[in-house]
Amino acid sequence: MRPVAAHIRAGILGLAKDGPVAIYAVGEPANHRVLTRRSVCAEDFIRMLFRSSSLVRIIAMGSSIAMTLGAQTAMAQDMSATSQWPDTPASRLEALAILQTLNADLLSNASATLTLDRWCAAHKLAPEGSKIVAQRVHGRDKPADASIRKLLAVGADEPVAYRRVRLACGDRILSEADNWYVPAKLTAEMNKTLDTSDVAFGRAVQALNFSRTNLSAKLLWSPLPQGWEMGADLSPPATGSLTLPPFLLEHHAVLKLPDGTPFSALIESYTSRVLDFPAPHLPSP
Repeated sequence: MRPVAAHIRAGILGLAKDGPVAIYAVGEPANHRVLTRRSVCAEDFIRMLFRSSSLVRIIAMGSSIAMTLGAQTAMAQDMSATSQWPDTPASRLEALAILQTLNADLLSNASATLTLDRWCAAHKLAPEGSKIVAQRVHGRDKPADASIRKLLAVGADEPVAYRRVRLACGDRILSEADNWYVPAKLTAEMNKTLDTSDVAFGRAVQALNFSRTNLSAKLLWSPLPQGWEMGADLSPPATGSLTLPPFLLEHHAVLKLPDGTPFSALIESYTSRVLDFPAPHLPSP
C-alpha cells in the first residue's frame, strides 16, 4: 500500500474505533439528487474507498471529523439559502430597516433565545408553536482565556464551562454562539440541563432573572452603501435576488445575576436566515 493510502487507512481505523463507519453516497439521476446511508465496518469501507470512483461522504460515528472524497462536496444541510428578496433599492432599504429592528430587539432584551422565539413566530420561519433549539457543536472547544475570565470576574483556577451552539428555528439556523459560563453560579439542575440536552442557554437559566450587558454590536453587512442617506449612488435595480452573506450581525455580551455578578460571556453571530421570509410589499405612494 502506498504511503498516502496507508495514512488514510490508519485515519479511518482511528475514527471508526468507537463504531461502524456511516457512508453517505450521492448519486444524481436525471432530475434529482439521491442521498443514501448505510453502515459498514472500517475494513470493508477501506476496500470500497480505494476502488470507488463515486462521490462519498464519510462520517465516523462518534467523531466530529468528516472527510469528503470526489470532485464535489455533498452537504446534508446547506445553511445558506436563496434570498426571497428582489435586488432593488426599495428592497435593500426594507432589509436594512428590518435588520436594524432585529438588532434593537436583541440589544434591548436579556435573552437572545426568547427574542429569537418571538422573531421566529412573527415571521413564520417554522411551524406554529416552534421554539428555538440549541444544536450543540462538539469538538471545537475554546478554553476561557484571560480576557474571558476578566469579563466573568473569576480567577485562573475557577472552572469555566464552554458551549458552542447553533440556535435553530425549525430547519433554519438563526445564530451561532460561543458561550463561556461559570457552573458555580448556576443550579445543579441548570448545569445538568446544559450538559445533557439541546435546551438553549437563555431558556435553561431563565429562572435566574438575569440581565444583559452588551459590549459591542456590529453590523456585518449593510444592504445600502455608506452615505446613501446623503445621496450616494445606489446600485441600479437587478433582475435577480438580493445576495446575502452567511452572517449579518455580531454581538458580544455578558449576562449577570440580579446582584450584578457576571456568569456568562457570549459571542453571537446572526445568520442570513433571520431574513428568510418574503420581502414586504409596501403600497406605492
